[in-house]
Amino acid sequence: MRLSNLADYAVVTMGAAARHCGGGRTSAAELAAETGLPAPTVQKVVSKLTAAGLLRSARGTGGGLQLARPAAAISLADIVEAVEGPIALTSCVDEGRHDCALEGACSVQPHWPVVNKALRGALAEVSLVQLARLEPAKAEMA
Repeated sequence: MRLSNLADYAVVTMGAAARHCGGGRTSAAELAAETGLPAPTVQKVVSKLTAAGLLRSARGTGGGLQLARPAAAISLADIVEAVEGPIALTSCVDEGRHDCALEGACSVQPHWPVVNKALRGALAEVSLVQLARLEPAKAEMA
């Protein structure tokens, strides 16, 4: 499994936004400059992250972007889901999906929710605080 480029860019963007700690505001243009991502891509990512309630946007003087909640309360799972939707390795667990040739005869399908829950749980264990560090802690690398 690989994250899409957009999900990867969302993680990078949120890491940069988190480094503006103390409730400081920043802009999409600043985030683009800090991350090296193209400004239109950052705008697209910021739009998704704002819609998901991870970033807050204020217009006017003193406006800008800031985290909608503390970095410790935002997980990698939250960021990925803001861009990709619910975390699932297969689409057969989606309600209303009936596009699998094995549907009705698949002995593995009932087990996918357990796998998806485990994957989401692993991603939820990684906080934005960890992602915002410029160097990973030694314990995280082990």
